[in-house]
Amino acid sequence: MIIVNLMRLARFAALTSLAALAWSASWPPAAQAQTAIRFTLDRKIDGPSAPFFLALERGYFKAEGLDVTIDAAGTPPEAIDRLASGEYDMGVADSNLLIKFHDSNPDMAIKAVFAVFDKPPYSIIARKSRGIAAPADLAGKKLGAPAGDSAFAQWPIFANVNGIDPGKVTIENVGAPVREPMLAAGEVDAITGYSFTAYVDLVNRGVPADDLVVFLMADYDVELYGDVIAVAPRLAVEKPEAVRAFLRAYVSALKDTVRDPAQAIDAVLHRNDGIKREVELEHLRMAIRDNILTPAVKMLGYGAVDPERLALAIDQLSLTYHFKAKDKATAVFDLSFLPPAAERGANGTASR
Repeated sequence: MIIVNLMRLARFAALTSLAALAWSASWPPAAQAQTAIRFTLDRKIDGPSAPFFLALERGYFKAEGLDVTIDAAGTPPEAIDRLASGEYDMGVADSNLLIKFHDSNPDMAIKAVFAVFDKPPYSIIARKSRGIAAPADLAGKKLGAPAGDSAFAQWPIFANVNGIDPGKVTIENVGAPVREPMLAAGEVDAITGYSFTAYVDLVNRGVPADDLVVFLMADYDVELYGDVIAVAPRLAVEKPEAVRAFLRAYVSALKDTVRDPAQAIDAVLHRNDGIKREVELEHLRMAIRDNILTPAVKMLGYGAVDPERLALAIDQLSLTYHFKAKDKATAVFDLSFLPPAAERGANGTASR
C-alpha cells in the first residue's frame, strides 16, 4: 500500500495556500445583486449531501450573495451532462467520470474546483461466512455488480493492484435494486457498491455486521479521488467570484456537518421525507469517517488535491480507459478557486 508522504503534502499545502491568496481580498457580496446558481447533485438527495442543504438553511449562500437552487440527479453521468449542456452552473460530479469526459471533450472545459470525497466510496462488500476475509479470497467467488455501477467500473484497477486474476472471479450482472438482497440471501458472495450505502442496507436487512467485510478500494492501493464540486465553463469564466463564494459557503456548512452530523441531517430530511433519519445519518457518519475527513484532508484542508497522487490516479485509470491526451487529464482540476488554506482547515471530528 502506498504510504502518504506527509512532508510532500505539507509542501503542497503551502502552495495551495499561496494560490488561494488570489481571491482573499473578497468581493463585497452584500453590496451586489444575488447571483443565481443552479446546482445539480449526481444522485438522489441523501445523507452525504447534507452540507449543501445546510448551507441553504443557515443562509451561508445568501450571505455570500448567491441565490442557489439544488436538484437531485438520476445518475452520475447525468450530472456531467447537465453541466455540459449549460443547463446547470455547478454540481457534484464523480471525478473519474469527469476526467474521462474531459479527455473526450477537451473543448468543454468543465472544471473540478473542490474535492468533496478525498477517498471515493467505491467498495467490494463481502460476507465472511462465504469464505472472504481478504481481497485474494475473491478468487473462485461470485461477484454481483450492476453493469453501470461506478464501483464496478474500478474493479479492474482493484483486481490489478491487489494481484487478483479477474478470470477467476465470476461476475454476475445484477440490477442495482436486487444487489444487496442477493448478497443477503447468499446468491452471490460479494457485491460492488458504495461503502456507506451497501453496508448499512445489508445490516438493516438482517445480515450480521460481524459477517460483513468492506474493502474500501481507496484503502487497498486504488489512488483515485471521489466526488468533486464541478463548474460549468461559462460561470467559471464570467463569474469566478461567485464560484469562490459558493465554495466559501460550502466549507462553512461542511465544517458544521462534521462537528454535528446529527443536526445537519435534518436539512436533508426537510427535502426528502421518504428517507429514514437513522439510515441517512449513518450514511453521513460513514462518509465523514471514511471519505471526507481523511488523514490527507487533515493535512491539506478540505477540497485540496495532491498533484502526485492525482498523477497516480491517472495512471490507474489508464488500465480501464484509453486516454487521448493522458498528459492533459490532470487539467480537469483547477485549485485556484479554493478558499485560503486557513479557512479550509479540517481538524474536527464527527460527533456521534
